[in-house]
Amino acid sequence: MSIVKLNNRGVKNATAFGSAVTSLGSMVFIKKVTASSSATVSFVDGTSDVVLDDTYKEYLFTFNNIHPATDGKDLNVGFRDGGSAYDAVKTSSFFWSYHGEDDVSILQYSGGRDLAQSTAFQPISANIGNDNDQSGCGTLHLFNPSSTTFVKHFIARTNIYENGDYTIDSFTAGYINTTTAIDGVQFKMNSGNIDAGDICLYGIA
Repeated sequence: MSIVKLNNRGVKNATAFGSAVTSLGSMVFIKKVTASSSATVSFVDGTSDVVLDDTYKEYLFTFNNIHPATDGKDLNVGFRDGGSAYDAVKTSSFFWSYHGEDDVSILQYSGGRDLAQSTAFQPISANIGNDNDQSGCGTLHLFNPSSTTFVKHFIARTNIYENGDYTIDSFTAGYINTTTAIDGVQFKMNSGNIDAGDICLYGIA
């Protein structure tokens, strides 16, 4: 079966796409929360128009210009597995690359930000500065949170303007070690408030 029909050998001149292309998933907007001196930002299934159930097999959170109230803080995430606390047990890894305005660069595993069977919140960025022009952006994917058979996997990638004038590209991944459905996700700084920024939730259809 032909998937893509090309004219003049260029994708920009494609006139038809087969079902293998048109059946690809799409992002469905669910909820946007704008932080304003917020201690936490939470997304709870069935609350304030949030959907976080078996409607979608994958959910995507985006972070836009997250600005901490306190200098040099990490954006953290916690997951709720049916209770009231965001303390679902996690095992994860965290590494980063960074490059400074002084031309110093490094690629490094950050063992202090990974978790091993921990109920603590998971860092997904590092040392965001709170100067007027400093912030962080990125994404977090949460896979099949409503599963009652498998653990739940997550992958995050963020880029931030660090308080020491570095760009830091952080990579976080892990699993929530429970077969109970995850029905809530919460974001917060490791200290102080989220002064400003948007967090959006999408379902991947």
